[in-house]
Amino acid sequence: MNILPSLFYQRNTVVVAKELIGKLLVRQLKDRLLVGMITETEAYKSDDPACHAYTGKTKRTAALFGPVGHAYVYFTYGCHFCFNIVARDSQTLAGGVLIRAIKPLQGIEIMQQARGKVTLKNLTNGPGKLTQALQIGRELYGISLLQQGELYVAEPTEKFSGAIQETPRIGISKATDNLWRFVVLNQ
Repeated sequence: MNILPSLFYQRNTVVVAKELIGKLLVRQLKDRLLVGMITETEAYKSDDPACHAYTGKTKRTAALFGPVGHAYVYFTYGCHFCFNIVARDSQTLAGGVLIRAIKPLQGIEIMQQARGKVTLKNLTNGPGKLTQALQIGRELYGISLLQQGELYVAEPTEKFSGAIQETPRIGISKATDNLWRFVVLNQ
């Protein structure tokens, strides 16, 4: 698999969020690969009041200010993790792309075990669901996604050609007019 290089993430966060649609999110668990096609993302930039980095660098948000192509994993609502990829251009202080959903392609039975045997449709169709299915937790905070390892993003063998819808982001109360959520239509 061709893993996405650092240069892919060294661009406008919104552009990266849109272009991550159709890429493969790969989780290596011992001798098993869990793979899904990214079908939904959201962009967050440091000048955006909905971004965790908006108020400055903290222990929790440090990864968003760090090298691009690394993981920003956080715990939310006291019940699940969310997974972001650090991405930004040189004029942006911090930024990340929330991976909101994937279409499971490989290792589905392991994902279902981790999620309690839910239907395929509901297996990874939300940020907390996908982190649970792929077993992404705080231990992956800050890791590099730029080489084969526990977690990385790769080019699919066939270029994604589906339609992508741009909408407002979900579950935020600030900057709700930005169309920075990207989702595959008719999935």
